[in-house]
Formats: sequence, C-alpha cells, structure tokens
Amino acid sequence: MHTRPSLRRTRGIRTRTARLTATLFTAAALLLSACSAGSSTSAGGTVDAALAALPRATPSALSPYYTQTLHWRACGVSGFQCATMKAPLDYARPGAGDVRLAVARKKAAGKGRPLGSLLVNPGGPGGSAIAYLQSYAGAGYPADVRAHYDMVAMDPRGVARSEPVECLDGRRMDAYAQTDLTPDNAKERAALVTADRTFAESCGAHSARLLRHVSTVEAARDMDILRAVLGDPKLNYVGASYGTFLGATYAGLFPGRVGRMVLDGAMDPALDARRMNLDQTAGFETAFQAFAKDCVRHADCPLGTAGTTPAQVGGHLEAFFRKLDAHPIPAGDPDGRKLGEALATTGVIAAMYDQGTWQQLREALTSAMKGNDGAGLLALSDSYYERDAGGHYSNLMMANAAVNCLDLPPAFTGPEQVEQALPAFEKASPVFGEVLAWSSLNCAYWPVKATGEPHRIEAQGAAPIVVVGTTRDPATPYRWALSLARQLSSGRLLTYAGDGHTAFGRGSTCIDSAIRAYLLRGTPPPAGKRCS
Repeated sequence: MHTRPSLRRTRGIRTRTARLTATLFTAAALLLSACSAGSSTSAGGTVDAALAALPRATPSALSPYYTQTLHWRACGVSGFQCATMKAPLDYARPGAGDVRLAVARKKAAGKGRPLGSLLVNPGGPGGSAIAYLQSYAGAGYPADVRAHYDMVAMDPRGVARSEPVECLDGRRMDAYAQTDLTPDNAKERAALVTADRTFAESCGAHSARLLRHVSTVEAARDMDILRAVLGDPKLNYVGASYGTFLGATYAGLFPGRVGRMVLDGAMDPALDARRMNLDQTAGFETAFQAFAKDCVRHADCPLGTAGTTPAQVGGHLEAFFRKLDAHPIPAGDPDGRKLGEALATTGVIAAMYDQGTWQQLREALTSAMKGNDGAGLLALSDSYYERDAGGHYSNLMMANAAVNCLDLPPAFTGPEQVEQALPAFEKASPVFGEVLAWSSLNCAYWPVKATGEPHRIEAQGAAPIVVVGTTRDPATPYRWALSLARQLSSGRLLTYAGDGHTAFGRGSTCIDSAIRAYLLRGTPPPAGKRCS
C-alpha cells in the first residue's frame, strides 16, 4: 500500500475512537477488481500455484526459537502483560541475526475450562495488534470469550513495537500526504513520481536491515513460534482485513496446527496488485453510493437534497475536490497545513470504512463546502494516517508499504501504465478512480524486489476456518470472501448483508453469536449462513 489512500491491503482497527466521534476502520493499501477462485492475474492468466505447507517437523536450526521462554511483565492498562520474543530475521539463515517481536496478553478472566490463547490481529499491514488488544479486544470481545481464552497480540515484524520500519519524519510525511494525486500535466506527474521515489529511498536508507524480511509469510512463521512458546498445540486466531491474509497464510503453511480461526473482512491471495487495487476502487464506489443515498435523506447533507441521485452526489463531490485542487482552504492547523484535494479525498475515504462516521463526514463536508473550514476533513485524514496533534505519525503507512511492496510485484512500473489504466479505474469509481489509480504507483520505486506472488491458499487438512464477508465492504469486497472461502479446503463462509468494513463486533447479534459459538464450542456456522 501507500501512505496515501492507495490500497492494496486493508486495515480494520477499532483503536482510534478518541480521535473520531465514531469508530473508524482505516485502510492502508488496497485497490482491486473482482475475482473468484482461480483468480486472474494482471496478464489475464489463471493463478494455478497454491501456497505449499511447510514440513511438519520443526527444523533443528529453529529449535532455540521454538523452545525460548517469554519473560512477562505488567504493562499498559491494568491486567495486561508484555514480553519480547525472538525470531530469525531470515528463516533461510536462522543464525544470521534475530528480530525482536513485542507480545502482549490478558489472561483468561473466567473459572471455566481454559481454551488456550486467542491471537488477534486488526489488519494493515502496519496496524498495531498490541494497541488493538489493549484498547479494544482486551475488554471489547464477548465476555465469555475473554473468560475462556488468554487474549494475545503480537505486533508483526516491522510494525509499531516490533522493530518498526522507519522512513520519513513528520514534516516530510506531511508533505508526502499532500502530494497531488490527480496530476493535470507533466510537471505534476513528475512531482508525484518524485514523492514516491523519495518515500521509497527514505525507507531504504532508514530500514535497510528489515525491508527484505517483513513479508506476510515471515510474519505467519513468527506466529507459529509464538503458538509454541505459549504452549498451545494449535493456533486459535481472529484476524480482520489484512489480518485475514496473515491468518490464511498461516493456515497454508501449517494446516495441521490450525485451531479455531476466524478471517473477518477477507482478502483474496490469488489477486495480483493491479487487480486488487481495481477491485478495491470498485468497493469504495459501492460504499460511496450507500453513503450518498443516506446523505440526501438528511437535512444537513451538503451534497444534495431528497431526490438527488447518487451520481449527482458524486458529481458535486468531484466538483468540490477540483475546487480544492486549485484553491486549498484553511483547516485551523497549527502547523499551517491547508485542506487540499489529496487530504480531503483521504478524509472522505476514511469515513467510508464505517457508516458510524457518516454523520461526522456530513458535518465535515458542510464546514468545508459552506464555511471554508477544512478542519473536520483534515481530522478524518489525520486519523487515517495516524498523525497526532503534535505532527508525529505512527509507522502504520511505512510498514504498510514495506509489507505490500514485498508481498506482490508492483501494480504499475511507471506513470505511463497508470495513464493507460485510468479509464478502467475511473469506470470502477468516478469519484475515487483517478486518485486510487495514481496511488497504486507507490511500489514501482521500492528499493527491494518483491519476494511474493499471487497464489491460492488451500490449507488441505486444516480444521474448519470461518471466512466472514460484508456485502458492501469498501476495502475488502465481498467477492474476496467468496473466493477465499472456496480456496480453503475447510472454508466456511459467513455473510453479513450490510455496510462497513468487517462484521464481528460491529452491532450484528447474528454475526457475533455465530462467531462466539465457533470460538467457544468449535462449531462453525452452517453453510451459507447470512446475517443482516
């Protein structure tokens, strides 16, 4: 992904409610188009390769990692413990150096039969699983789940507390986030390419040791070490958004060690980067159409009134973006930033992740369009980027790019390819297509060559895996859930007919009850179960 609303993986994190008036699920680097099992590659071929399982026996060179002892200490919020786990930097050369990974847990609170550990990951790539555990999962998961499981999180390598990838400082990130993503001429295209090159080179300069070793496969192998040192014979896991790709990868590598696994807001590993980005562009258009229909039913909608069509709402928003492209507006920012087209678009995209933010978006758009005040949209954009009031960015976007650019070859290798693809992206989304097409250029200049390729994940022999898909999910389109459930030999699809990114813990009693029953009793939902 990119440090702008370019998407190639997603995030589904419930941790930033302090910065928003409603829960926001942010994305981090996805863009795509549709696919079913046996997905198409960018060249139009079929992905025949499936992820191969690793040998059942643990190699002797890895034994010291699998037998290490974690030293737990109290940390953060009351009741949480933290530790540091070692994993090989390079699994092909275990003796060539280690990476230190941060782990946190909250012990089971109940007196009933213990079910072991439940590892959680909120997505990204780049989202802090520990922050998610401490701010949401440790108290927000159903009480009976928390009573029987030790709730556990590990920040993946390169993320947050686990030797984070570092690139640009706050001031330079501010400039990068404001780069014009709708270039009108050769000069603006050159500026965009320069921004992408600068970001990539900075990551290479500051994180050279890590950049070749932050792939999803390596992170999944780290999860197996954690399973072993926690004393669990099998891995119980709930992953959201990109966390579904991480979990599915684990299942493909270690099918016999899969316990109770929930993949919510599923990704399709058989897609290449361009196809993925185009799919996600269409997904954001679907979400915007739902927002537009809802907006015009409210008296405070600044994009239209009753009777205004979604296409007309989109046209009004596009006109507003064009106005900001030419004349940014004040945003009350102490660092002097103004709201231009790039930050405004990011703010709108951020609000597409959860319908709970739609009122906030209406208010922010009203202030910007009628009051020449961009503070509301800037706040939404800053939350997406995890930028605090002091101008400091988390490493979310940096880790996001590092993982995405290693996992798949770039969607585009130069601006000429983006220009050729623009009609397809703009057809997928008249509102967001151009921005998301140009955002897909970020991996073209990455200093490390991709080590991954699109592939199916079958996980032959794995226990039942519950794959959750939301029909109008903007960041992980529903068809991805359909595809992943078909690929997995034991996949069981659970559908939420609704809006927003991911489904578990977002208000559907039907979804939550089905997942609770599975986690507590091991009984997956019946085939074809659909909730609304």
